[in-house]
Amino acid sequence: MTAPEPVESLRRRRDDALAAIVQGIPYAAWLGVGFDRRGDELTAVLRYDRKQIGNPLLPALHGGAIAAFLEIAAVVHLTWARSWDGMEAGRIIPRAGDPDSLPRLPKTIDITIDYLRSGLARDAYARARIVRSGRRYASVQVEAWQDNRDRLFAQATCHFLMPQDQPPLPGGK
Repeated sequence: MTAPEPVESLRRRRDDALAAIVQGIPYAAWLGVGFDRRGDELTAVLRYDRKQIGNPLLPALHGGAIAAFLEIAAVVHLTWARSWDGMEAGRIIPRAGDPDSLPRLPKTIDITIDYLRSGLARDAYARARIVRSGRRYASVQVEAWQDNRDRLFAQATCHFLMPQDQPPLPGGK
């Protein structure tokens, strides 16, 4: 019987893997998107920056910045979920700066954004949920809020073409 992996090592491997996945999307860094990880649950965080403002009179976040934020949240969540079993087993170990270690990202087929209210000039948060994930196709829903999780300001439904080098999630999710 082998000894369990030290929790610090496991935490570091998960954090490094998430950082490497996010670094695979350079626009995420420019826009100011980061991720808060609790176990396998991710919350995307859009740190407020003046360059994200679309209407300076309100001021309100630009619709394109909101759409990009939701799409990034969906892509990272989907890639993270599909890589989880391999990461936990030590077969997939993404490393920042090593593109060969990164899982291939899904390609967006379409995305539908519902703008429910103005995004204010402050930090925003989003969580994604995989509705369906198969060998070739995945559907993800994303919800975004600012101060109160019950008061969404935007939501999205995204469909992706999945890379052919990764297996689908167990149970089709």
